[in-house]
Amino acid sequence: MQRRSLVPHLLLAGLFAFFAAFLLYPIWLTIASGFESSDGGFTLYHVFDVFRDEASRRGLFNALGIAVATTTLSLVIGLPLAVLAARFDFRGKGVMSALILVPLILPPFVGAIGLHHLLGRTGAINTLLINMGFIEQGVDFIGQGGFWAIVFVEALHLYPILYLNATAALANLDPALEEAAENLGASPWRRFKDVVLPLIRPGLFAGATIVFIWSFTELGTPLMFNYQDVTPVQIFNGIKEMAASKQPYALTAVLLLCAVGFYVLGKLVFGGKAYAMYAKASIQSKPTRLVGVKGLGALLAFSVVIGLAVLPHISVVLTSLSGEASWYNSVFPQQWTMRHFDQALTHPLAVGSIQNSLLYSSLAVVLDLILGLCIAYIVVRTRIRGRSLLDALSMMPLAVPGLVMAFGYVAMTLRWPFGKGDPLEGFISVIGADPNPMFLLVIAYGVRRLPYIVRAAVAGLEQTSGELEEAAMNLGAGRVRAVRTIIVPLIMANLIAGGLLAFSFAMLEVSDSLILAQRESDYPITKAIYTLFERLGDGPYIASAMGVWAMVLLAVTLIGASILMGKKMGAIFRV
Repeated sequence: MQRRSLVPHLLLAGLFAFFAAFLLYPIWLTIASGFESSDGGFTLYHVFDVFRDEASRRGLFNALGIAVATTTLSLVIGLPLAVLAARFDFRGKGVMSALILVPLILPPFVGAIGLHHLLGRTGAINTLLINMGFIEQGVDFIGQGGFWAIVFVEALHLYPILYLNATAALANLDPALEEAAENLGASPWRRFKDVVLPLIRPGLFAGATIVFIWSFTELGTPLMFNYQDVTPVQIFNGIKEMAASKQPYALTAVLLLCAVGFYVLGKLVFGGKAYAMYAKASIQSKPTRLVGVKGLGALLAFSVVIGLAVLPHISVVLTSLSGEASWYNSVFPQQWTMRHFDQALTHPLAVGSIQNSLLYSSLAVVLDLILGLCIAYIVVRTRIRGRSLLDALSMMPLAVPGLVMAFGYVAMTLRWPFGKGDPLEGFISVIGADPNPMFLLVIAYGVRRLPYIVRAAVAGLEQTSGELEEAAMNLGAGRVRAVRTIIVPLIMANLIAGGLLAFSFAMLEVSDSLILAQRESDYPITKAIYTLFERLGDGPYIASAMGVWAMVLLAVTLIGASILMGKKMGAIFRV
């Protein structure tokens, strides 16, 4: 028994060591290096220098502006739709409730490609407005680097997060509270403002926090719009200076500290005064049936939002099908071709990036399956001290910006044991004459997508009786054999679902790919899409075709995972 009880403790220690090395240490290294003086001491000079530099200040203000505007627009879109979905019933509601979540599977990094053809001076929107007589010449909607275009793309990708949180919060409200307010003469608007909003505010704040931090630290979309005056892009451009300057470290540390500070401030302002019900509703309010014009209006509201959300991605599809230089001053492309889809699978850069992404993502999923199963087993099957902390660490990558993690991995290659004359120098490297980032890319993908497999495995173990495993061990089987022969087959569907999600999202990882892969031979798919988009000629069209393949991959993966897990699919995204 002592030997059996020792195994989980050793496993717990090993998992803590992994998270310390590849999650906590990179974050700490980034922050500490921003406050490190030339002689190794502590200094605030580099951080103050960030605020003294006009370009850095402008980048922070722009990043904050994008985050505030994106969060506000996501709230304006998501909250009314959540009220419609939770309080009313209308024809087509089931289909609309499913389609409203579609933007989550379409990365804005890809959608940004399509907006150039939609919103440019010679794009489809301007051409349509000119043809209809509303304007005489094209308007530069993407002017000034595309600030509002970035907000538009990101809000239409992230509003489902607020929608889901608001819908869940509204479903838990006790209808008796609103009925009491109505009996006291409160109007519908006042009931919503004084009763409903205070009660659902924790859910709204939780969703808004995710949207705010994500958009505040997003790298891919601003890069696709060539929006240089924003902190994430400035950090990306400063990678080459990391070996000789502390400024990139300080800028990254300020970004992370600002994200945490804004969260704390928001918690104090919006989440500090919480209103609670004595208990959850014993009965749910019956949805009001909308018919006629009202039902049509509700259906139209969902349809308009869904149409706008998929519009950039429809534009990507049209770009991939259009002939080179054939979609200017026209509503639709003037020439059509399937050649770019073939080139997306045969172009040297595309082929190499696909092979790299398949290798990196496959190895990351194998790593995640091993780690995720071990973490889930300790969390669900044991009662050893520290399992709650382990569960929290496994979920932490969802809250830490990918940009900060990737920057921390680069910093690791400049310190012991991967740099500065140590024996392993060059074996793992990102910047330099001969980079070798494969190990770090696999680790980065694995750490970032580990939560999906952990939650999937936990959901499976919670549905599986531990008595079967105990019976096998009582018959002489070791713990490892019992898990391998009893537990794994029983939760295989959950592991496959989590693995599919981890694989597809790793294939389309943006921040880690853009930062850690500095040489073309190491490029993953997303870095190849960005590089091809920057090239003249057929580059943007091949990039669009690669983006379409990526969207198909993610859609098929999510459908497969949903079929495997059914209603338990939501457990994968529950932190």
